[in-house]
Amino acid sequence: MNRYRVKPGSRVRLKDYDPDDAGDYKKSDDGKTAAKKEVERRVARLGQLQERLYANGSRSLLIVLQGMDSSGKDGTIKHVMSGVNPQGCKVVSFKAPSNDELARDFLWRVHREVPPKGFIGIFNRSHYEDVLITRVHGWVPDRAIRRRFDQIREFEEMLVENGTTVVKFFLHISKKEQKKRLEERIQDPEKRWKWNSGDLEERKLWEKYMRAFEDVISVTSTDCAPWYIVPANRKWFRNLVVADRVLHALDEMKLKLPPHPPGIDFSKLRIV
Repeated sequence: MNRYRVKPGSRVRLKDYDPDDAGDYKKSDDGKTAAKKEVERRVARLGQLQERLYANGSRSLLIVLQGMDSSGKDGTIKHVMSGVNPQGCKVVSFKAPSNDELARDFLWRVHREVPPKGFIGIFNRSHYEDVLITRVHGWVPDRAIRRRFDQIREFEEMLVENGTTVVKFFLHISKKEQKKRLEERIQDPEKRWKWNSGDLEERKLWEKYMRAFEDVISVTSTDCAPWYIVPANRKWFRNLVVADRVLHALDEMKLKLPPHPPGIDFSKLRIV
């Protein structure tokens, strides 16, 4: 799954990435079944490592999810993090900034939500909105956007240096797949609550968003905070890629359980 990682300094062209890609799994029912079983295995292991992360209390993990509307950010969280203890995990979704937030630097509200040591934090949309939607709509000049690129890289580097592992996922769907998913929201009463007419207006800006994502990912994928471009047309494969890379990030921490209290012989301890 590491092949979806964007190498620092590389120029990203999203047209070179197939959102229908299923990796080493055949695009068939058998491949889908096999991939789902692999997701289940990784989800179970994630639960074990999260407990170790919490018990150790020396590191934290920040997962950033970005993508177009209906790309599957909510679904990814629901499936990949299904085995995680919610007491040690926090999901944050960044909406339009408030007046109080606008009165400060753009990273102020983000830094407050970074997971503390021992925790997993998930950004469902993130600080990258401030260099994506603001650029596409022309709310912030390009010169300021370029400065923000530098500030984001430095911010993430600082987090890593202080014990937070950062992994970033762009959920890559096709425009055709987005159309299908938006239509499902209209037709399925169980999904109509997700409907937002503003999604249609943003869809008209699809090409501008693609160019903005290409620039963002190209400039801010670093050794310490890499981007992964995740093929997301097939939800089951999307879940597998994200679960695999999150598990890899936790594995790389090489966390050990803290030692038991000194001076206690547990072989002789009896509970009355």
